[in-house]
Amino acid sequence: MLTKEQVIEILDPIEDPYLHKTFKETGAIQEITIKEEKSHVSVKLAIGNPNSAEQMQLQQNIVNELKKAGANTVGLRFSKLSDEVLAKFEGAAKKDQEANLLGGNTNTKFISIASGKGGVGKSTVTVNLAVALARLGKKVGIIDADIYGFSVPDMMGIESRPQVKGEKIIPVERFGVKVISMGFFVEDNSPVIWRGPMLGKMLTSFFKEVEWSELDYLLLDLPPGTGDVALDVHSMLPSSKEIIVTTPHPSAAFVAARAGQMAIKTDHEILGVIENMSYFESQLTGQKEYVFGQGGGDKLADALNTEVIGRLPLQQPYDEEHEFAPGVYQEDHPTGKIFLAIANTVTKKFE
Repeated sequence: MLTKEQVIEILDPIEDPYLHKTFKETGAIQEITIKEEKSHVSVKLAIGNPNSAEQMQLQQNIVNELKKAGANTVGLRFSKLSDEVLAKFEGAAKKDQEANLLGGNTNTKFISIASGKGGVGKSTVTVNLAVALARLGKKVGIIDADIYGFSVPDMMGIESRPQVKGEKIIPVERFGVKVISMGFFVEDNSPVIWRGPMLGKMLTSFFKEVEWSELDYLLLDLPPGTGDVALDVHSMLPSSKEIIVTTPHPSAAFVAARAGQMAIKTDHEILGVIENMSYFESQLTGQKEYVFGQGGGDKLADALNTEVIGRLPLQQPYDEEHEFAPGVYQEDHPTGKIFLAIANTVTKKFE
């Protein structure tokens, strides 16, 4: 029959799936009880993220190891590690988790662009912030994670498709920004009729199976609201920071607050609020018309304890005969200059 010492010897090298540290390092083993007459081993363990899918897999592995060593039956109980232990290891674990997604790149900064509802300009902000960061000399990528409402390739005027090299997908690059989108994998703008688990699998592929190389910033254009994909991103990218997009209309700001609250509840820092469609400025008179009202962005920023980092007017990019990119503002365009200012603000917040 197994002894307590043998059980400890078996369990000590096993890794906590959340912290990626051994049970010996985290002090996971809380209690061991052995009933010799029944060859039963009972163990109480403290882990970083109990009641998760990872715990279920861990549980099976432990049972198999102990039975292989001679136990007839195994009983396991799990509790959560103390705040002190979590504080010691959690930061490194989050970085490891994100580095594994991008093939070991630990220097990439993640920015999720979120909104409460569709049609407020979230993709416009994603595309133009990415282009502005590239204009500042940064290495930038976009994951168009709005899998039902993908629009990034069209906004950037991308007509080519990603290539496959070995086992990796090579993202399409335009305006110095690497892009991957569900839009590259459907024909004739067909609707995507998928459920949550399939969406999560595609999103994971966008991280793990794409050759991103070294990136300074990876922007994620999230679906509006607080659904499956947004939750997956919050789980996959513990250190992602968020920008919340709204219009000045009070109802839009009210709905956007939900997306912001989800970020706060999952410990994601909010970089700021961008108020889109803030006003229309007449080219004839220079007078500003507040078509959608005023104050929504400020109200949202107050509710989320952050600040408005940009206000975007109702304007179109310049028409260019030989450059098709209906959603990208030129560097010398008034709105393009606003995006450059926002990009500078964002980089300073990270520094």
